[in-house]
Amino acid sequence: MLNDPTTPLSLLATRRSGKPRDLVAPGPDAAQMTEILTIAARTPDHGKIAPWRFVTVAADQRDALSRLITDAYRTERPEAKRLEIEAMAQFAHQAPTLVVVLAAPHPDSHIPLWEQELSAGAACMNLLHAVHALGFAGGWLTGWPAFSDAVRDAFGAAPERIAGFMFIGTPAKPLDERPRPDLARIVSRWDGSRAGTGGV
Repeated sequence: MLNDPTTPLSLLATRRSGKPRDLVAPGPDAAQMTEILTIAARTPDHGKIAPWRFVTVAADQRDALSRLITDAYRTERPEAKRLEIEAMAQFAHQAPTLVVVLAAPHPDSHIPLWEQELSAGAACMNLLHAVHALGFAGGWLTGWPAFSDAVRDAFGAAPERIAGFMFIGTPAKPLDERPRPDLARIVSRWDGSRAGTGGV
């Protein structure tokens, strides 16, 4: 089934991340982006509280985002070397389309924060599957900008956090498959031997 390109499972089996620096135009058009974000929002969400949101960054705003990231990095790390600064400056200029996914938890909800954060991660994954289904590739990046309060504050406010910068476009070259985990190493059967021990 996984090798049959006509089945929906083949989309899941063939999705691969693209390196944002290798993603070129065209990216999704406005109608396709609406489809992508609609699918991204169809994610497990205990309590139906939508603890995530999406911010698109238009092409004409990339320079501003680049300056924001670079200025924030210089402020936090005044000893930063030239190559570090260049890397920060280039971060926002990758791929033709950029969506910033924010984990937007509801602290007053009875839903545990951990479940809300997992839902935000699932929204990112749904977004990547939708991107792939439409014939594009996506790269989910975090890095220093995702953990900077100054960068986060340009998109939202605490307790929100940047779950990821989702770069989307067309691969400039075929995507390489990467090694996948051996199921024998990551799948096991619970035998109940630890039940009632009070610990692991």
